[in-house]
Amino acid sequence: MTPEKKAPKKKQPRAAKKPAAPKKKETRDITISVCAGPGGIALGAHDVMGAFKETLQAKNISASIRNRCSVHQTGCRGFCARDVLVDVSINNETTTYQYVNPEKAVRIVTEHIAGNKPVREWIAGPDYQAFHKKQKKVLLEDCGRIDPEDISAYTAINGYSAAETSLSSRRSEDIIRLITDSGLRGRGGAGFPTGKKWAACREAPGDCKYLICNADEGDPGAFMDRAIIEGNPHSVIEGMIIGAAAIGASEGYVYIRAEYPLAVKRLRLAIDQARAAGFLGRRIMGHDRDFDIRVRLGAGAFVCGEETALIASLEDRAGEPRPRPPYPVESGLWGKPTVINNVETWATIPKIIDKGASWFSSIGTEKSKGTKIFSLVGNINNTGLVEVPMGITLREIIYDIGGGIPGNKQFKAVQTGGPSGGCIPAKCLDTPVDYENLASLGSIMGSGGMVVMDENTCMVDMARFFMSFCRDESCGQCLPCREGTERIVNILEDITNGRGSAGQIAELEQLCHVMKETSLCGLGKTAPNPLLSTLNYFRDEYDSHIRDKKCPAGVCKALIRYTISAAQCTGCTLCARNCPTQAITGEKKKAHTIDHAKCIKCGICYSVCKFNAIAKG
Repeated sequence: MTPEKKAPKKKQPRAAKKPAAPKKKETRDITISVCAGPGGIALGAHDVMGAFKETLQAKNISASIRNRCSVHQTGCRGFCARDVLVDVSINNETTTYQYVNPEKAVRIVTEHIAGNKPVREWIAGPDYQAFHKKQKKVLLEDCGRIDPEDISAYTAINGYSAAETSLSSRRSEDIIRLITDSGLRGRGGAGFPTGKKWAACREAPGDCKYLICNADEGDPGAFMDRAIIEGNPHSVIEGMIIGAAAIGASEGYVYIRAEYPLAVKRLRLAIDQARAAGFLGRRIMGHDRDFDIRVRLGAGAFVCGEETALIASLEDRAGEPRPRPPYPVESGLWGKPTVINNVETWATIPKIIDKGASWFSSIGTEKSKGTKIFSLVGNINNTGLVEVPMGITLREIIYDIGGGIPGNKQFKAVQTGGPSGGCIPAKCLDTPVDYENLASLGSIMGSGGMVVMDENTCMVDMARFFMSFCRDESCGQCLPCREGTERIVNILEDITNGRGSAGQIAELEQLCHVMKETSLCGLGKTAPNPLLSTLNYFRDEYDSHIRDKKCPAGVCKALIRYTISAAQCTGCTLCARNCPTQAITGEKKKAHTIDHAKCIKCGICYSVCKFNAIAKG
């Protein structure tokens, strides 16, 4: 039989391909924050912001995401030595870049934002983390995050809610009790309890009362108050609104030095924005209370940091202190009860209202509560602005946060409290930083300046510098300060110029004690602190200047003597060719000598010698 043939299978038509589902757009929230404090601006922050915006637009980044892509400025980030600092936040994951310029901004957008690959060689490293590790940022936390020129950025972080709470649900005495219980002390000077000051003003007779924010920050090297106003001006305004509700004031003033143009600009803009939003002016926030703030510029007189001198300046009189009592809480601006606090104090108030007295009092020490902002400057690796809990040691601030002394040089002293503060030596580095401990060392907290000095600092010359500053800034009204500072500076100039005598030390000490006991205001009473502290801790340097006619640090020009070592001099003639007075002579390839009668002690020979053949002593 013939096998039956099978019919060929018919080919089934292929099923048509389903069209691929469209890719979902990637959901990313990108925020680029550029430090635009004075340091950042000086190093090109505005150009960096422009480069980010242009590159994002050119790459069409916004079209590839659902959520926002924004570039905004912030106030000072603190680590000024690393500006321009930039945070790139993608879905709340933040990368911090340092030393950013416009060219780097382009690459950050291209590789990190568009390509999801951070540019690792520009990311802030371990020293950046160490700088922040022991800090506790309360006031500065928002300064580096929000745009200080945008009120909506402040309200987005719960800004003005503390003022609303104070106006709607707290009696004035309850606000004052809360501030008193928190333990907040004034951050601008001797640390007077804030709640006590407010209570005295509230109880003072009279319907018309005033608030003043003292932003006349005049200490050399200090920029704490300036940074707060530049980075978060609304926090100061809100603090003043709460203070007005507590004492019953309807008008406030911010007295700020004209040398702070960026701070003045941002403060005025913030006040205008707050007024437009109904937070200032008539019936603020819809409540039956009027309160407004005016800005007044100071001409840069250091003495106007003293509250009675500041009031005189506000009244268009010469900025001269007056005797107290009466105190400003009894008779201040135009004879009315007045509360004066500095920028840092006012900015702290909303935090206490929001988080409570116990939260604030849990930070710091038994008598010094909360945090304190310091400007860390001088001979230190990590210059910048730091906020630390009260009670942290000087060693932790200088070495753990500040990164120690450049060039592995020895730490010599730190001066706290500005020109009225004392110079604290190395043996006291483990002292906790608070009002009482600094006072016990012969210094003060002041507004928060902290100037670090290394082994090459002459403490006699440093005392002369600060005493000269106090002499120049004295209003001249009272004899002890006017004549005392002048005489002290003259003696210190004698000592640093090799004309000192043994009896002058006793005269200096006597002048200091007379000034402290009899001067009219705080400037005269505290001006001797730098001198007294250096006499206390560095008496040997005074003795060396007077007895041996030598400056151990090699700073005081009149006491320097340059010598050339015959054993080390190669006769290269570099020193002789650079000497402006032809005081150095010698044949080529033979040791040279210095004619000290011709030497003007300019130090050029010392700086150009490549063989360490020239000694300074």
